Amino acid sequence: MASVEALLREATDRLRAAGSETPRLDAELLLGGVLGIERTGLIAHGEAPVGEGSAFEFRAVVTRREAGEPVAYLRGVREFMGLAFATDDRALIPRPETERIVELAEAEVVRRLTGAPRPDGEPPIRIVDVGTGSGAIAISLAARLRARRMLDEAEVLATDDSPEALELAKENAVAHAVANRIRFALGDLVSRDEPPFDLVLANLPYVASVEMEGLPAPVTFEPRHALDGGADGLDVIRRLVAILPEALAQRGVAFLEIGADQGSAIVGVVAELPGRWTCSVEPDLAGLPRIARVER
Repeated sequence: MASVEALLREATDRLRAAGSETPRLDAELLLGGVLGIERTGLIAHGEAPVGEGSAFEFRAVVTRREAGEPVAYLRGVREFMGLAFATDDRALIPRPETERIVELAEAEVVRRLTGAPRPDGEPPIRIVDVGTGSGAIAISLAARLRARRMLDEAEVLATDDSPEALELAKENAVAHAVANRIRFALGDLVSRDEPPFDLVLANLPYVASVEMEGLPAPVTFEPRHALDGGADGLDVIRRLVAILPEALAQRGVAFLEIGADQGSAIVGVVAELPGRWTCSVEPDLAGLPRIARVER
């Protein structure tokens, strides 16, 4: 019967040979997922024996990882904003850089609710997460507003054009007890029947088509339509920006995730809107230009 440490060494060697940039971490996460324990438990008890059934399951998962399948899909979970989100090939895997959208949106809601006193009967702050995927943005924001006791003063809508992704988002909303506080809608971007929103949030496809074939192997397992942004990577984002004059309330603001090399391009896209608009680009957690802030 193999020990925890022996299995980890074996898997680390296999994953390193397969080209993984983090072979030991991958091995620890995968074995922890199979055994149902945290990485700290593996590290602390490397001498513990692992049953034959679990060892077989672990080696099978490692084989899939050798082929490039993302660890998040293999484990079925990814952490985002301190919350655990179910992940599978129905939607893009939540990434750390997207957390900046949630932080900026939360700060904007707090500013609006704690600034000048809100008149009696003032409608809730309307928020839409366009292309919600796994629901990471909408659900994380709802959870953080609930913790601040501000969720009652906000309405959150999450949209996606993929029925499968929307089902995953609903499952995650149930898991985090906010399913009754988020409305989900199937469709392209935002319906014209919706009243204007105070906040428009979106992590839409922004990889240029020509760059798709050069993406790392794990990314190729994710839905292509959630990544491929057309010739310059901005096709879908450009369509969303074009409807902001109708979709965004008069004092509204949009936070749109972009590629780190698309800052100048998104400013140019916004400049083409009728009327007077401003666009600034906020850095992500790594300091790279990542979130376009768009407002009248």
